[in-house]
Amino acid sequence: MLEIEQKITKLIELYEGERQRADSLSLELSQSRQTVLDQQKQIAELKTKIDSVQLQSAFGAGGGPEAKARLTALIREIDKCIALLEED
Repeated sequence: MLEIEQKITKLIELYEGERQRADSLSLELSQSRQTVLDQQKQIAELKTKIDSVQLQSAFGAGGGPEAKARLTALIREIDKCIALLEED
């Protein structure tokens, strides 16, 4: 009987250790997901800033072909978005 009780005690200890490990990993996963979301948001903001700076740069350089090309690319992108919205 004593041997069975020792094995049960050992099994409970192992279970508790694995449960704590699972809780720890769950917390780490949650934190990692939040970090990813924060970084995705930051990337989107930086892309917006890059586009803004490029557009300002194109117009600041006297416009010309660079500005026209950038505007044309933006118009194409907007047209694609509109087409995708109309498909729904």
